[in-house]
Amino acid sequence: MIAILDKSPTTYQGQFGEFTIDKNDRQEVLIYRGGLVMAALSFAIATNLFVAQGVTALPWITPLFAVFSLSLGVSLYFIHIYMVALHRALQAFWVIGSISAIVIAFQATEPLALYVYNNPLTLFGIGFTFAALTGIYFKEAFCFNRLETKILTPIVPFLLLGHMTGLLSVDVEQVLLAIWTIGFTIFAGRKMVQAIDPDIGDKSVFAYLKEQREATSIK
Repeated sequence: MIAILDKSPTTYQGQFGEFTIDKNDRQEVLIYRGGLVMAALSFAIATNLFVAQGVTALPWITPLFAVFSLSLGVSLYFIHIYMVALHRALQAFWVIGSISAIVIAFQATEPLALYVYNNPLTLFGIGFTFAALTGIYFKEAFCFNRLETKILTPIVPFLLLGHMTGLLSVDVEQVLLAIWTIGFTIFAGRKMVQAIDPDIGDKSVFAYLKEQREATSIK
């Protein structure tokens, strides 16, 4: 990691001119990926605890969800997305989901995961957190053509909506959750060995879009 950050700034030819990727850019990517790893790790631990211990593991899932959510928030702050509106929308989804989770956790008389499971309509609030995560999957599928994110992008909303409507059996939900956990783990692991600079994107596009916004605001 130190070697990556100590790498000399690199200049590329972008769509709207030359741009340089420096230490700060690479540091942001590493933080983004670190957040994804922590989110995937806490998600996987929670899933495996529940499979191994059943309802006795539920009290542990709440703090693990907190780690997952905070880590996801860090990744959403440092992610590089050309469309500012989309970036802000994903961050807003995370905020809505986080506030909902806090409110539910404090007013529920049972562990967070159990309460949400037994009250599917709470996914209208806390589900925004997973909508934000799905946005990351979509971005990664679109930018890097990753198979696991192509699978995860439809599976997450399908599982959540299926549970909300009661259309999915418990067995199907468990299978989808297992696929989600495995796919998320693979995705996070592959991100850590991916070349850094492609994750930053074409900075000339960011600069061009910023100029366009400033010009529009002046008018």
